[in-house]
Amino acid sequence: MPNPTAAMLVIGDEILSGRTKDTNTNFLAQELTKHGIDLKEVRVVSDDADAIENAVRALSDSFEHVFTSGGIGPTHDDITADCIARAFGAHIDVRDDARALLEAHYEKSGLELNTARLRMARIPDGAALIENPVSTAPGFTIGNVHVMAGVPSVFQAMVASVLPTLTGGEPLLSQTLRVNRGEGDIAATLSVLAEDFSDLAIGSYGFQVNGVFGANVVVRGTDGGRIDAAITRLARELEL
Repeated sequence: MPNPTAAMLVIGDEILSGRTKDTNTNFLAQELTKHGIDLKEVRVVSDDADAIENAVRALSDSFEHVFTSGGIGPTHDDITADCIARAFGAHIDVRDDARALLEAHYEKSGLELNTARLRMARIPDGAALIENPVSTAPGFTIGNVHVMAGVPSVFQAMVASVLPTLTGGEPLLSQTLRVNRGEGDIAATLSVLAEDFSDLAIGSYGFQVNGVFGANVVVRGTDGGRIDAAITRLARELEL
């Protein structure tokens, strides 16, 4: 049975402008791989309501899980929650359970739960809260979309909260063989190997070090024995 599929939607002008480096995609990809959920697509969109809403609809229709990053903070440009509510046709407003979490947090911190901070308690009807042990303000899951903060430490904590609730498949395994030859020299061998091991994903990633060309050949799959066999055969055929 194939593994569940997933997509990620990264939201924010700061990502597209280059001002902020996206590290959440890499983290999510590694965690999903360990959990046996195959990340199939990643999109990055600006803080534009139509772009967010259209992307959420498209990804939700195409994959079993969608993870979003960014746009659920207290400022005017944090519009993700509203866009996702519209995508699902759900009403959104400050919800009592989310408000209670924020009230307790800010009372303990000695800070005011002002109007801006209260925006983080706006949750679509029918959504389940995602725990945030870092800064309390929750994410939420509606349908098959898991909506999380963009701050890496908070995003990582929310992923840790969500993944145990999802059914995964077989963890994706991989092995790498370093080949000190140009990709053009090994392409034919890799093509035949890919045909004979069609159940595996075989990728070639070229490099150049001190003027010498080479490639890291990565073999991925869920069957460790098949991966071993492919790597062994490749090393033998390339006389490594």
